[in-house]
Amino acid sequence: MLSHDNMISQLIAAQTLAPVTQYSKALSFLPLNHVYERVLSYLYMYLGVGIYYAESIEKVAENLKEVEPEMFGCVPRLFEKVYDRIIAKGTALTGIKKKLFFWAVDLGLKYEANGANGPIYDFKLKIARKLIFSKWQEALGGRVKAAVSGGAALQPRLARIFWAAGIPILEGYGLTETSPVVAVNTLHPGGLKFGTVGKTIERVTIRIAEDGEILTKGPNVMLGYYKRQDLTDEVIDKEGWFHTGDIGEIVDGVYLKITDRKKEIFKTSGGKYIVPQAIENKLKESRFIEQVMVIGENQKFAAAFIVPSFAFVKEWCERKEIPIPPTHEELITIPRVKNRIMKEVENVNKSLAAYESIKCIELLPREWSIEKGEMTPKLSFKRKVILEANKGLLQKIYGG
Repeated sequence: MLSHDNMISQLIAAQTLAPVTQYSKALSFLPLNHVYERVLSYLYMYLGVGIYYAESIEKVAENLKEVEPEMFGCVPRLFEKVYDRIIAKGTALTGIKKKLFFWAVDLGLKYEANGANGPIYDFKLKIARKLIFSKWQEALGGRVKAAVSGGAALQPRLARIFWAAGIPILEGYGLTETSPVVAVNTLHPGGLKFGTVGKTIERVTIRIAEDGEILTKGPNVMLGYYKRQDLTDEVIDKEGWFHTGDIGEIVDGVYLKITDRKKEIFKTSGGKYIVPQAIENKLKESRFIEQVMVIGENQKFAAAFIVPSFAFVKEWCERKEIPIPPTHEELITIPRVKNRIMKEVENVNKSLAAYESIKCIELLPREWSIEKGEMTPKLSFKRKVILEANKGLLQKIYGG
């Protein structure tokens, strides 16, 4: 149950954080039945911003160019897809154009906020923005002052490169029960730290419990679950702290970093805890990998279901003169394809503890989707559904 006061507290806290005025335009394309986009819409109304509604998810790219918004809300999955499409176009270039493109990309991946890279870097970045990144801006309408990201973890490399491109992505954190915003990165001085969800908003406080769970208190916390006092008492303790179910830490004393969902952390049969989301985010940095889910609860080792980035894999096959079969089902059975993707996994394994390392992978022939009930509207995995649908592969990996 979210009250009028819950919502108003959000608008008052966010009014100075959003870089828009009554002369600005916003594009809306996330589900309005979710509090994330709904509160963004209330904020636009509160500030007098004109709201334009995308015709469909498929037409978002076209509508961005048409509307030329200064602001929009998004989820990380869509930013990942935009980035992958841009990289694919860059890969198709030749000669000096291709060299310039990837020079700009490499530069962008090193970006730090507030001029921390130094004047030489800033000079190079000006050149990169003029020659390369200006085209990225045009693809999003050319006038974006900020894109808000929520609903799942944003890869820090994506945040860096979009900021470098002059397209600030403000990653935040919240839940339906917190109306939703608890913390967010901002354009204010000291308001950004990559790899975190920023500082808490006005009048909201947080603390980290002994087991790492994030607790929060403030005027944004719900009244409770409708006609379910028993469930309400489970998540709001006697001191008024709401237990989020997320695991996190405080960085530099002020920035909140989310590490995983408490209920998604699992234990191997050896008693070691594994944080799947952190590993998945590292794996998704590979151009070979579209989606990945780390598994291994109560098993001897961690493994992963991987949906390859089929467009890139096919391009790689062409370069390696590997015959491309007509279906994805056949493509994922090619040993060289699986071995190449395993090589990407092994590169990530180098940064993991031995018990976290992915020992085995299985490739899947299609992306998980909302339509098939495998993902939420925020594009988060429904892990139990995916595990149930792939019981055969699970048995292949672990036996039994």
